[in-house]
Amino acid sequence: MECEFQVLLKNETWTLCPRPPEKNIVPSKWVFKSKRQPDGSIERLKARLVAVGYLQCSGIDFFDTFNLVIKPSIVHMVLALIVSFNWDIRQLDVSNAFLHGILDEEVYMA
Repeated sequence: MECEFQVLLKNETWTLCPRPPEKNIVPSKWVFKSKRQPDGSIERLKARLVAVGYLQCSGIDFFDTFNLVIKPSIVHMVLALIVSFNWDIRQLDVSNAFLHGILDEEVYMA
């Protein structure tokens, strides 16, 4: 949790400000997960700070929702290229990933 918190601070994820009484405040919570080895032993513990989005009001806190995902056909194509060119394939685990987007509205989170 401390490591995740330090990364959030380093990336300047938020700006602290006084709580505006007229704005809807989106609460947050920590989500914890254990990553396990194939034999069931714990590989590492993970923590994420998430917004409790189901309490947001459409048209006030957000206007659009989307989730960028990769299509299975793209994965199939990339794997086919790897096999046809006899390339090596490796797995990569990203410890912290941030979605970078531009917000047109102000969002307040506690």
